[in-house]
Amino acid sequence: MLLLFGVTSLSAQITVVDSLKAEVKKTMNDIEKTRLLNEISDYYKSSNPELMLEYAHQALELALEIKDEYQQGKAYINLGNYNIISGDYAQALHYFSQAKNIFEQHVEELYKKELARVYGSIGIVFSEQSIYGKALEYHLKAVKIYESERETPILARVYNNVGIVYKAQKEAFKALDYFLKAHQIQDSLQDPTIGITTTNIGNIYLDQNNFAKALEYYRLAEEQLQQHLNYRGLGELYNNLGLYYQKNQDNSQALEYWHKALNSFEKVNDKFGMSDTHYYLGGLYLLEKNYSKAIGSTQKAKDLALEVSTLEMLVLAEEQLQNIYEEQSDFRQALFHANQHKVYKDSLINFQNIRKSIQSEMDFEFEKREAVYREEQSKQEAVLKEQAKRHRMQLVSGALIVLLCLGLGFVVYNRNQLKKTLTLQKNLAEYEQKALHLQMNPHFVFNCLGSISSFIVQNGNDSAIKYLSKFSKLMRLTLEYSKESLIPVDKEIESLQNYLELEQLRFNKVFNFSIIKAKNIEDDMALPPLLIQPFVENAIIHGLIPKKEFGRILIEFSLEKDHLICTITDNGIGYITSKEIKENSVSAHKSMALDIIKKRLEMIANSTSKTSTLTLEELKDDFGKSVGTKVVLRMPIQYLE
Repeated sequence: MLLLFGVTSLSAQITVVDSLKAEVKKTMNDIEKTRLLNEISDYYKSSNPELMLEYAHQALELALEIKDEYQQGKAYINLGNYNIISGDYAQALHYFSQAKNIFEQHVEELYKKELARVYGSIGIVFSEQSIYGKALEYHLKAVKIYESERETPILARVYNNVGIVYKAQKEAFKALDYFLKAHQIQDSLQDPTIGITTTNIGNIYLDQNNFAKALEYYRLAEEQLQQHLNYRGLGELYNNLGLYYQKNQDNSQALEYWHKALNSFEKVNDKFGMSDTHYYLGGLYLLEKNYSKAIGSTQKAKDLALEVSTLEMLVLAEEQLQNIYEEQSDFRQALFHANQHKVYKDSLINFQNIRKSIQSEMDFEFEKREAVYREEQSKQEAVLKEQAKRHRMQLVSGALIVLLCLGLGFVVYNRNQLKKTLTLQKNLAEYEQKALHLQMNPHFVFNCLGSISSFIVQNGNDSAIKYLSKFSKLMRLTLEYSKESLIPVDKEIESLQNYLELEQLRFNKVFNFSIIKAKNIEDDMALPPLLIQPFVENAIIHGLIPKKEFGRILIEFSLEKDHLICTITDNGIGYITSKEIKENSVSAHKSMALDIIKKRLEMIANSTSKTSTLTLEELKDDFGKSVGTKVVLRMPIQYLE
């Protein structure tokens, strides 16, 4: 499903390969011969991986000999694809990195599509290894190139891959957006794989309990998969339809679709799919207390999982068998399956730990190679600049040399002085901004530690442990963001979400909150870290808590021309009332957050040459009574790069 390869007839492929081999024998041109060898290697991708490897090595050897970088890159792509097929992801990543380094050195149109292909392949390798952050980074790089080149058919595949990564990260809305983009393209091209994408869309709606939409897309997927007959795709669809009807408490329909799924999977001998279906059937029979059928179906799921070595299903099946026998009061069998469940679960945990270790090592090696490559690039650029400078100096001759040297010296001197002045001004602005940020960070940590102290006193150790767990996650995010002068809007939202969940725990959920982000805010739009949190804290501590009623906080991110707008609204006692309480208080504590934020906004305005404003508004009802506070931050739109 990740790759979405099209299917071609074997006889047609053999004819093409034979034709290419004949051309290789006839040609005397090494450049053409290298191109043909790479094409033959690519044709063997779906039929004979070993021959694919052989011809890719031949192409690479000849390309290195004649110094043809373009064909070298294509040979590395073929070698990378071979290693994906053989399951050696580390080696695949090595070859794709080699290809990437070649294609990134050139900006010609010829290299753009190949570079996008490499980015997409690297994204697939990382996705297969569950390194989703890296996978998304490279898929989106591929999307950017394919969109600029208007490569519509390939875009559908990459959109689908991006959607799968977002779904794995449990970002349903983003996943749905990309699945719908892929579906629109596939529909216009009458792509035979459209049924898989339609099923993916239905799955997203089912996860969101949007049953009407889920059923609509499942019905459409059934038509598409039957039109372009795909038994494996139909089996997966019927499994999902069974889950849909089970969620809607229509067990008879669920059974009907799971039997359809078994029929589809059996036609292609898909034991993975059949194992899932038998597990679902066993679970339904258990709910209906039909224990003999529940045992039979679950045992079939376990037997199939043993055949295909699926540890995840073995863990689930043993747990379900344990539950069935416990309900029958057959504690001897229940104990046996409980022990089996523990054995398989331990094996699964060990396997996952080994896989994580390999993933970390692979990611480290990739980053290390990237760093070495960047360093080499910098050295080469420095050498080229030095050579160019010497060459220009050699062109100066005769009587003009003195005049030109004096003129050049004068220009260089003035330019360096101007550059030094501008650099000093820029560094000063950056250091001032950093200093203000560093003031903000300990202030935030101080407040959070105070919250933990009071929470332990009020709620006891058990609740405090849960609070500390969330707090540690928030601190990791805060320390990570503190390294950066700008962070994406999504990261700021994630931090605010964690903080508000902490405060809900602390104050026994006396308020709820919502965070809304406008659809037109792009992924790489950014803002300084820890800029919004103090206003949210004030809304809770000085607005909602003194009111002693159930509170609400609404945080909205939107765009207005060239400004990013953040609005924080609460239904507390109001800004003016809170200020009066503070003035009458005997507490010696003085909040620095507002002053620091105002200074940070001034620095943003200075560095971007655009206005940056903060407004606080007291909300009142028709009778002039305070019903809350509204804070509006207007900042210039900034990007990560």
